[in-house]
Amino acid sequence: MLKDILGNDPANVLARYGLAMEYSKAGDTEAALAEFTTLRQSSPDYIAAYQQAAQTLINAERFDEAKEMLTQGIEVAQRSGNAHARSEMEGMLDDIDR
Repeated sequence: MLKDILGNDPANVLARYGLAMEYSKAGDTEAALAEFTTLRQSSPDYIAAYQQAAQTLINAERFDEAKEMLTQGIEVAQRSGNAHARSEMEGMLDDIDR
C-alpha cells in the first residue's frame, strides 16, 4: 500500500517514512536505509529520518555509520530548535560509545 502511495506521490513524507520503518522492522537494512536516504534528501529537516536510520544502523551493528547519522541528526535538531529529539539522539550516541 505504501509503495502504491509513493507511486502516485513520490514526495509523500509519511508514506516514505512508513515504508522505511517497515523495511527496518523486517530486517531489510539496505532497503530501509535507501528509503531513509531518499527521505533525507527530499526533506532534510525531517529529524525522525536521521534518528530511525541511526537506529536501523545500530540494529545492524554498523556503529560508525550510526554515529555519523546521529551527528547529522543532532545538527538538524539543534538548527530547528527540537531539543527533545536532540537529547534523544545524544543519548543514543552516548550508548554507542559505551
